[in-house]
Amino acid sequence: MLINRRSHLHQLEAEAIFVMREVAAQFDRPVLLFSGGKDSICMGHLARKAFFPARIPFPLLHIDTGHNFPETIEFRDRFIEELGANLIVRYVQDSIDQGRVVEEEGPFASRNGLQTVTLLDALKEFK
Repeated sequence: MLINRRSHLHQLEAEAIFVMREVAAQFDRPVLLFSGGKDSICMGHLARKAFFPARIPFPLLHIDTGHNFPETIEFRDRFIEELGANLIVRYVQDSIDQGRVVEEEGPFASRNGLQTVTLLDALKEFK
């Protein structure tokens, strides 16, 4: 059972690496979204594996809500440095300050939904 699981994971890893290499080869300006969460950390490791020993040939993009613990940002920066990757950061606060989005109010207010405008602006900027 463990052998089957391991080979299944190896197959999934190989497929992910194949897709990353195809994207890098076929698109002019790909970007990997990076939140600093477990999924994007895993994708960062896969990207490093896909292109090692060369650098990851596309930047990672973080849309910062401004609601992260300082330790989270420190971890993000250290992780990106260890990857040897380029990081682009765009801030939801900038979208709020420019009047592009309106921040929610109240005890359950969240900036998660506001990230969309910031993300789309960043994608246009680096198109």
